[in-house]
Amino acid sequence: MSVVALSAAQLARVQRRTVLTLSLGQVLGGIAFGATVSLGALLAADISGDDALSGLATASVTLGAALCAIPLARLAARLGRRRALTLGNLFALVGIAVVILAASLRVFPLLLVGIVMIGAGNAGNLQSRFAATDLAAPKHRGRDLSIVVWATTIGGVAGPLLLGPGEVVGEMLGMPPQTGSYAFSFVAQCAALVLYLVALRPDPLLTAQRLATAAEAATGAVFADRPRVARYAIFAIAGSHVVMASVMAMTPVHLSHMAHGAHGMAPTAADVSALVGITIALHVGGMYALSPVFGILADRWGRLRVVLLGQVLLGGALAFAVFVNDQEWGVMVALILLGLGWSAATVAGAALLTEASAPELRTRRQGRSDSLMSLSAAAGAVLAGVVLANFQYAGLGIAASVIVLVIVVLSPLAVRRPPREVESR
Repeated sequence: MSVVALSAAQLARVQRRTVLTLSLGQVLGGIAFGATVSLGALLAADISGDDALSGLATASVTLGAALCAIPLARLAARLGRRRALTLGNLFALVGIAVVILAASLRVFPLLLVGIVMIGAGNAGNLQSRFAATDLAAPKHRGRDLSIVVWATTIGGVAGPLLLGPGEVVGEMLGMPPQTGSYAFSFVAQCAALVLYLVALRPDPLLTAQRLATAAEAATGAVFADRPRVARYAIFAIAGSHVVMASVMAMTPVHLSHMAHGAHGMAPTAADVSALVGITIALHVGGMYALSPVFGILADRWGRLRVVLLGQVLLGGALAFAVFVNDQEWGVMVALILLGLGWSAATVAGAALLTEASAPELRTRRQGRSDSLMSLSAAAGAVLAGVVLANFQYAGLGIAASVIVLVIVVLSPLAVRRPPREVESR
């Protein structure tokens, strides 16, 4: 049967299968992301011998995502989401291999190259949330998007928690210290690549494009594009991501300093890895675990209200980072709130961007949003290392709070009556 002849029931089944496939892919892809978040700063500090350079790890992973976001979006617009996502998986596989090689040779620039490649793979993971909206009914757009985001919880939490077992496996395989968990990441990325090739059919974006063309030809309906609202959504997503990425990037280093200062004798590397792994796992859980709640709230309350709820949560996280940063539990609470705030703002912001953009402009703007989000976070992570070195963790929290305030102040730009959208499914 032709794509344009799909019934509402058939299209709903296709969308359910698409969301399931994307969700499974996010579970697998999230393992590499979680491992890189946990290990990147520590590997960078260890190999470079300078804590101030540790922020380059997060900067590199976000730079890789920024460089590939627009090309992957253009590829998706021409050839579909399936090919774009599998290309992202290939980038991540190459990146994992390069990171392991760099750790073995203890070559800092090569480490950054590998992390950039993993970031390029993460650009595909980011695109998955938009892929969930391609065939979604407008009233369920936030929910479907958030389900795919939520699926990253499993892989993202497993990645940091695999640090300990990874070291055991890595030692058995002869891998360099602190890279063992990347063995799990490599297998997971291979599985994700096969999953997308086999199961992401029909391609959701290509199907949506054909349906939109058919609906326009049949009804003459034109979608009301809202560029100012779309620009605010892009800014809110990027700003919230900068706050999250900059504070998160420096937390492993801050925790390492805390661990050394809190013991009469120096803690072992295993002790530091366990503390960092648990804290980052809680943070990543905050990023993804409640995303369906925020997606449903975005559908019911409105996108902008949930974006602002995210800023409230981010503000709470930064308050803990400023005032309770000398206690392990305080840092953990800060990281949990940081993840929750990021989740609310990015889920609602992505839904707002999608519904504010005409169909022919959506993929292009989505790519720009991901690119700007990653580029600004990369710059933020580099600056975060400098701020941490000169003004401590509290100074970093104060600096990040300025971005939260600007997002709130500019929110009236997004106050617009929702466009009327023909719902043909």
